[in-house]
Amino acid sequence: MLPLLVFVAVCFGLPAFAMVNGAFTAEDPATGATAYTTGNLTASLEGAYLTALVGSIKLSATAAVVAGVLGLVLAQAVVSSRSRALRDAVFTASGVLANFGGVPLAFAFVATLGNSGVLTRHLRLDEHGWSLYSFWGLTLTYLYFLVPLMVLTITPALDGLRTQWREAARSSGATGVQYWRHVALPVLTPSLLGGLVLLFGSSFAAHATAAAIVGSSVPLVTLQIADALSGNVLVGQENVALALNLDMVAVAGLVMAVYIPLQRRSARWLH
Repeated sequence: MLPLLVFVAVCFGLPAFAMVNGAFTAEDPATGATAYTTGNLTASLEGAYLTALVGSIKLSATAAVVAGVLGLVLAQAVVSSRSRALRDAVFTASGVLANFGGVPLAFAFVATLGNSGVLTRHLRLDEHGWSLYSFWGLTLTYLYFLVPLMVLTITPALDGLRTQWREAARSSGATGVQYWRHVALPVLTPSLLGGLVLLFGSSFAAHATAAAIVGSSVPLVTLQIADALSGNVLVGQENVALALNLDMVAVAGLVMAVYIPLQRRSARWLH
C-alpha cells in the first residue's frame, strides 16, 4: 500500500493543500505581505463569478437530463435486441465516444454545425435561428459524449432486470406500460439518478470544449477559472481562481455524496 499512499499524497494531497491554502490567502498589493482571509471565497460567490457558477450548474443539469433520457432509451433498445453484433457495436462505439472531447470535439461540431458548417449550410439552419455558439449549441455538443456515457452506465442495471419480474407482471394482467411504471422504473431509479449525477459531474468539469466553442459568450465557472489563472483579474484577487476551484470541489463533493449511496442501493436490488 505504501507506493499507492505516496502517489496519492503527492499527486492529490499536495495540490489539494495548495488549493485550499491559496483560496484562503490574499496578498497585499502595497506591501506584498500575505494573510489568511475569506475574501477570495466571498468574491467567488459574487457578481460574474456567481453567474458563471450558476451557468455551469444550469448547463450541466440540462445536458444530464437530456442525455439521461436519450441514453436510457438507446440502452433499452440495445438490451432488448436479439442482435449480438448490434450490442457489441453500440457498446464499443459508446466506449470510444464517451472519452472523445476537448478541442477535437469542438472542431468537429464547428465544421458540422458552425456558422459555415456543412449541415448549417445545406439545411439552412442559420435562417431558423440556430447558433452553435450558444447555451443550447453547447448542450448539443455535450450530448455527443454524455449519451454514450449514460449507455455504459445504465446498461448493467437494465441487464439486472429479471425476466421473472416481467412474466409475473404479465401473469397478473399488467400491460407493458404498467410493468415499467410499477416495477422496472422503481427498481432502476437509484441507477438512473446515479447516472444523472455522473453525467452532471462530467459536464460540470468540462472546459476545453466550451472554451473552443463559446469562449466567454456563455458564462461558465471553468472559463472563469481559466481567465483568472491567465491573469485576467483585479490586483489582489489573484487567488480567486483557487477559490473557484474550491467551489467546484464542493459541488463535486455533493455530487459524489449523492452518487455513492444511490449506487449501493441499486446494487442491492440488481445483484
